[in-house]
Amino acid sequence: MAAAGADDPGVTPPPVPTAAPVLESGAGAVGSPRTPTDAAVVLAGVSRSFAGSPALDACDLIAPRGRITVVLGPNGAGKTTAIRVVTGALAADTGRVRTLGLDPLTDGEEVRRRCGVVSAKPALYDRLSGRENLRYAADLHGLGRARRERRLVEAAGRFGIADALDHRVGGYSTGMKTRLALARAVLHDPDLCLFDEPTSGLDPESAQSVLGLIREMTDEGRTVVMCTHHLAEAEGLADHIVVLDHGRTLLAGSPGSLVRRFWPRPEVTVETEAPLDPALLARPGVEVLELAGGGTRARLALEEASATADVVAAVVAAGGRVRRVVPHEPGLEALYFAVRRHAATGAGGGPASEAATSGETP
Repeated sequence: MAAAGADDPGVTPPPVPTAAPVLESGAGAVGSPRTPTDAAVVLAGVSRSFAGSPALDACDLIAPRGRITVVLGPNGAGKTTAIRVVTGALAADTGRVRTLGLDPLTDGEEVRRRCGVVSAKPALYDRLSGRENLRYAADLHGLGRARRERRLVEAAGRFGIADALDHRVGGYSTGMKTRLALARAVLHDPDLCLFDEPTSGLDPESAQSVLGLIREMTDEGRTVVMCTHHLAEAEGLADHIVVLDHGRTLLAGSPGSLVRRFWPRPEVTVETEAPLDPALLARPGVEVLELAGGGTRARLALEEASATADVVAAVVAAGGRVRRVVPHEPGLEALYFAVRRHAATGAGGGPASEAATSGETP
């Protein structure tokens, strides 16, 4: 949770309020979709515009509890606006929002108590030490002195900033500031962590370290929603994916389910030393998608993965020599661009709505 006024590194933090203000509910809540009981975050038909320009446009988004949901999309897709709506920092113009089962506007104080947030450019007090920044955040959450100091030491050790706690934050590197922001976000032991481009500006080594720490959070039972436009950093991290573009949900679901949706049949590439006889590949349950390399490389779509062994056996029985067999395993990058192409052709209105509201988990 960023403290008010922290955008100015020279500002002294304001006094800790005795209670956080509770925002008034916005208008325009619509009917509930089919919502899973284990959803930590639900946006249903949520729209939000700025000066007449939609940042979210009838957006549907679900984040299952205890998992990492990665929200993908180019800059301007609506990712940051979605995070702000989830926390109650912004009211939706229309639609329904539930955060941990609560309305973030009418139950704003409770939502903030149970959420930890890290923005792309964390607002920290540069003139204060790391310890003072953490103490101030802990006081905002009303931890109490003993618990505050215990949690501060635990978080600083976990995120690798213990040796820099008494240094002024203005002297921290970008990576150290991100680690401090992560420590601050979990001080109060939140149920839901919301990270908006948490590796922005970090070198590859620091970025991988931060992503590892994020994975550890779900291992402890927390729910994480992470927004990013970097596909590589989400690879292997996401349990659930939501793809946004121009404020709309293009598609959502577990990586495995989405891969099966776009590549329903297993694909392999078979490479041989001599050109393949096409007759060897004309088998039930086998489709030749491509024959290249002078006929020595065949990309095949199979009804069953076990058909690979049949193809190899046929080649060998005919006196051929197989150099290698390479399964086609689409990664997140291939999936992302397949989703974008799917939407661009106008073929994808239904699947996005279905997956976003199904609560599908891996």
